[in-house]
Amino acid sequence: MTRKRHLRPEEEALWQEVARRTVPIRLQRQAMPLPAKAAPQEDSAPPHPVEPFHIGQKARSGPCDYGVLPGVLSGPAENIAAAPVAMDRKAFQRLRRGKLVPEARIDLHGMTLDQARAALAEFILRAHGQGKRLVLIVTGKGRDRDDGGPIPVRRGVLRHNVPLWLRMPPLAPLVIEVVEAHHRHGGGGACYVYLRRQR
Repeated sequence: MTRKRHLRPEEEALWQEVARRTVPIRLQRQAMPLPAKAAPQEDSAPPHPVEPFHIGQKARSGPCDYGVLPGVLSGPAENIAAAPVAMDRKAFQRLRRGKLVPEARIDLHGMTLDQARAALAEFILRAHGQGKRLVLIVTGKGRDRDDGGPIPVRRGVLRHNVPLWLRMPPLAPLVIEVVEAHHRHGGGGACYVYLRRQR
């Protein structure tokens, strides 16, 4: 418990001066004049009316359509499919049909994000150093872990992150194309990576 301290005479005089000059808050609010409303400008455009929205109705896409932000809300398959084709068109079609056989593969099942990223970088760098052109990366489709909360949880964390990691340094300069694997090589749970030639 703290003891009450007595004010010295100069502190008491200062406090009395402050208390004498202080105006109660209620009186201050009443005394303040209200700001005058600005006259509407004739040349300003009228505000856009907001259309009513009903529960269950789909939102219309517009300038703020967040579904088109790459890598944010769209899934890995959509991001891969939306990217322009950088390799030879005939080879790309054969790759999509599963006609090309991968020269090496890595399975990232059961790894944490940190382990998977390190293993992926080592695998791609080694495969490129060995002159391999087509490799297969198995991520798995992922478990459905969304508990229905207000923030959705992405299904398949590795499946989502691997294509993003392949488009970032140090791997991006080595990668020409990332394509979802044909069903005989794992389908949506795997992807082909077509590498640049060794210089």
